[in-house]
Amino acid sequence: MTKRQNLLTIAEERLIGVPKPLEQLSKSELQRKQSIGKVMTHVLKYLTEEFVKDGFEWLLPVIFSKSTDPLWPDPEASIDKRVEIEIYGEIVRANLSMIVQKMVASSLIHPKLFTLSPNIRIEKAERANTGIHAYEFTQLDFEMSDATSDEVRSFVERVLVGLIRHLRDNVREDLTYLHRYNGLTVPKTPFKIYDRKELEKSYGKAWEKRLLKEIKHPVWITNIPREFYDFEDFESGTWDNYDLLLPKYGEALSGGRREWEYKKIVKKMERDKVKKENYRILLQLAKEGKLQPSAGAGLGVERLVAWIVGAKHIGETQPFPRVPGLVYDL
Repeated sequence: MTKRQNLLTIAEERLIGVPKPLEQLSKSELQRKQSIGKVMTHVLKYLTEEFVKDGFEWLLPVIFSKSTDPLWPDPEASIDKRVEIEIYGEIVRANLSMIVQKMVASSLIHPKLFTLSPNIRIEKAERANTGIHAYEFTQLDFEMSDATSDEVRSFVERVLVGLIRHLRDNVREDLTYLHRYNGLTVPKTPFKIYDRKELEKSYGKAWEKRLLKEIKHPVWITNIPREFYDFEDFESGTWDNYDLLLPKYGEALSGGRREWEYKKIVKKMERDKVKKENYRILLQLAKEGKLQPSAGAGLGVERLVAWIVGAKHIGETQPFPRVPGLVYDL
């Protein structure tokens, strides 16, 4: 056994419940994987069709860029390392999300857009056992020019309710096999909205863990301190943004209304110690008045499907699991 294989074996023994590589699955485990894959196919088909029907343009994803999501000062970010490589003498980064590209594209060419964006977030190894983290995952990223947060939330609710109805009608056999058909009920709209400040008053800083044990349906969390691009009211200290929490699985969608004014963006970057040189084009467009108001979100596909199928670990929704702290051959 090589040193690498030995380390992997030790890691696998330590991380009980972490998904096994595809080639190590038993016949019954492969059957479960197949059912999850069918659900994933229907989820992607339904979501993309709904976005196109609603007038969104479908963009191809960007993998490497000079400008990507800083994931700072978001307190929930747990990045162990940021992937950077040199291309043609320039340093580029693996995309943590396509937020910058979305803001630019919605301002200049596509007022309503979406993309299935691969996100590379090398999470700290201790997140392997949470069951809801992967170091590589896909977001259904979308942006709507001149939209309000209420409009985005209403749109998301309508799409998710339609998705659950579609799955109950079209993949009943697989949901039954996965023991999720009876438990996967169509949520009522509008989803309940919680203000983060009020949750902190009621539950303290660990409000999310407490709330996830109580909720039975998806809920919205608003007013979350986050990166420079989410809209912040300096006078009131409130943020016009939102997360969608799924029972037991946590945040599956994160989004907000966006900043577009040059002086305000610069002020927030300087306050948060974000390198302005990494966002040259965004700042240039804002300075020229070409960056337009918008709102949007990123929906984690794997985490959404994990909730739908009742996965024990998000890696179950991936043919080749991307578990923090582990690197398989495929």
